[in-house]
Amino acid sequence: MSVEEFDDKVLIVNGSSSVTILKFGASIISWKLNNEERLWLSSGAKLDGSKAVRGGIPLVFPIFGKQKDEKHPTFKLAQHGFARNSTWEFLGQTSESPITIQFGLGPENLNKETQEIWPYDFTLIYSVSLHEDKLVTQIEVENTGTQAFEFNWLFHTYYKIPDITDTLVNNLVDQQCFDQLVNQQYVEKAPVISFHEEFDRVYKNVNQDKILQIVDKGKVLYNLKRTNLPDSVVWNPWIKKSEGMADFEPKDGYLNMLCVEPGHVNSMILLNSKDKWNASQEISTGGEIKVQANIY
Repeated sequence: MSVEEFDDKVLIVNGSSSVTILKFGASIISWKLNNEERLWLSSGAKLDGSKAVRGGIPLVFPIFGKQKDEKHPTFKLAQHGFARNSTWEFLGQTSESPITIQFGLGPENLNKETQEIWPYDFTLIYSVSLHEDKLVTQIEVENTGTQAFEFNWLFHTYYKIPDITDTLVNNLVDQQCFDQLVNQQYVEKAPVISFHEEFDRVYKNVNQDKILQIVDKGKVLYNLKRTNLPDSVVWNPWIKKSEGMADFEPKDGYLNMLCVEPGHVNSMILLNSKDKWNASQEISTGGEIKVQANIY
């Protein structure tokens, strides 16, 4: 087991597993389990800090998407906020078993323009734990100032898959969802989610006990457990959207990726002075299909 720090990234190695985290955005750009890559990263992704990384696990804070309320403090922020566009401080290793490292972000890490738009005192502590059989990412948000503030959080996870047309996501039937493509809210009635065109839905208030699974031809690829993250975004850009994103490469890469993103995005979290908020996602692979929904 080892942790190695470079100028622009940190590498964790645990046997045949490894994780690579950029300091820019604290974005995980690789997770290998048994020497096999599990995250999708665009071959056109910018890894030099010039823009947010396309792929891996970008971090969304303090706003999901674009704020529509002109009076809200996050209205002038870029889409998905500033966490994924800021350089985080590497805080070092905090645990041997599981091997865990931490990154920190505060106002001092933001550019002057962002500080003026969002003038709050805060500390983000991001922990990445590499187990032999799973990856755990945890966030702690602390309000270190005197003013309360509101925020969203999202782990924007890009999974690597063999073929999107053979891929299913389970345990979301009967969930309230907002379809961002048609701008409508309804109850999901598909027993399992399948993909044959562009897909962009926010599933709201998903029971924390539900394990979301990504399944390929009856084989479980990934299991996603969530703590304090009630919402899940499911996204695949398909053909036209992929063609329109300059950093999305190869253009048929949509066939080999799927985003299942746990977060708190349906509503904003109000954090009062000196309070803290914590959340985490746990990703493992394989195992049996778990049906935690009424699919009949």
